[in-house]
Amino acid sequence: MTEMRRWLLGPDGALGARLTVAALAAAILLVPFMLLLVLVKNTFTPLYRLDQGVAADLHGFALQHPAFADVMRFITDALAPETWRVLVGGAAVYMVLRGAPRLAIWAVTTVIVGGVIGLAVKVAVERARPMLPDPVSWAPGWSFPSGHALNAALGAVTLVLVLLPVLHGVWRVVAWVLAGLVSVTVAFTRVALGVHWVSDVVAGMILALVVVAATAAGFEAWRRRMGRRPIEPHLEGIEPEIVAPNGKGEPR
Repeated sequence: MTEMRRWLLGPDGALGARLTVAALAAAILLVPFMLLLVLVKNTFTPLYRLDQGVAADLHGFALQHPAFADVMRFITDALAPETWRVLVGGAAVYMVLRGAPRLAIWAVTTVIVGGVIGLAVKVAVERARPMLPDPVSWAPGWSFPSGHALNAALGAVTLVLVLLPVLHGVWRVVAWVLAGLVSVTVAFTRVALGVHWVSDVVAGMILALVVVAATAAGFEAWRRRMGRRPIEPHLEGIEPEIVAPNGKGEPR
């Protein structure tokens, strides 16, 4: 009993508690995604009506306002999955130059794993995209979840977690607000262009958060094994040591 108490109060116990909380957080985030998946597979009537109604309304607006459709196409193309992969890849190079290769690996792995999981779910669910009269855009493949929404949220959140250590004060809040706005905007463009249902983009963003939470928990476990202090990633970033007290990258 004494040994158990000692373990619980020691660093190993603290690590176990933190990882348990992280795992529970990921599991909680996964619940709405799984619920959406089940409802989509079973063509749940209220969700079906919501998807159909929003799609019809936005499609009608896009047809009446060609400039709106043009803006939506520009945003969705500019912030396509390939853009986020390039941005995260560039950030990974930056991390390597700052002496944080493991952080670079975490960032790249998070984006790749999230993308692969999203593609696997698409193939498993096989949900058809909206079929609208006089479409203003077109996209190949299955619909659920939205790859654009998934990759935008994955990329934006990953970049914020990587760059938080070099941001200070209100700029950290600004970074999170921008990440949220960008993710929601990309998701909106996909519905506005009639290539995804609302439930597709919501599922994509939720899945992105689940993947980031899971990989962040794994990285925190590695940090603790290396004897580093516990952190709050959403406040300090995944690896705050990339900025040393003198403002330069801390060597590994």
